Amino acid sequence: MGRLDGKVALISGAARGQGEAEARRFVAEGARVVLGDVLEAECHAVGESLGGAARAIRLDVTREEDWARAVETATLAFGRLDVLVNNAGIVRTGALESTSLEDYRAVIDVNQVGTFLGMRAVVPAMREAGGGSIINISSNAGIEGVQGVIGYVASKWAIRGMTKTAALELGRYGIRVNSVHPGGVATPMIGSDDFDSIDQDAVWSSQPIPRVGRPEEIASLVLFLASDESSYSTGSEFVADGGGLAGSTARGVDTD
Repeated sequence: MGRLDGKVALISGAARGQGEAEARRFVAEGARVVLGDVLEAECHAVGESLGGAARAIRLDVTREEDWARAVETATLAFGRLDVLVNNAGIVRTGALESTSLEDYRAVIDVNQVGTFLGMRAVVPAMREAGGGSIINISSNAGIEGVQGVIGYVASKWAIRGMTKTAALELGRYGIRVNSVHPGGVATPMIGSDDFDSIDQDAVWSSQPIPRVGRPEEIASLVLFLASDESSYSTGSEFVADGGGLAGSTARGVDTD
């Protein structure tokens, strides 16, 4: 028995990184999955590798019509929709005074508006299914400030708040809504040129778990929230950041 037997999931940003890891884990646990991404070729390659349990589509999370098509794909192909993972996200780096309005709005549109549109789009199908689980991927930057990524931080704090409001409104329909807050994870996002100036080894080494996270580790937490094992959890934050929010081991008294 798989932990997601009989469930149908929709995952945005599923072409690579955390989204791909979530899709693979979900299928391995018995789910059927619709994978959505603007990276069409990569998304279809992942979908094909998962066989008949998966469908891959183009999904621009800022477009209402793309969300409607994604939900329709799930219900027509698999008969229902039980789980949404709002995983798609982007980042633009730069200090406050040098961040353009265009860059700021681009991040808000994908990360914040995309999450709103995804949640809104799946509600009718989940109500018809008798309930469901919405998992919004935020960040530890949705709990604390991080310099140099003001749009990203704003969007991730917004996801945290929207999650709580949606949980209050949708609980009566058996729909649970939670947010996941990863720290640094080894995905193409933190491997981009935007992060070339950051000494990432120094960042991770000051955490209680002194390394970068793996996409599969975040997928395990998302799997728990998608499954019935988390049936009494809604409106909450689930952190997986190597202890980064606990503080830094670079400060304090040596206890050895």
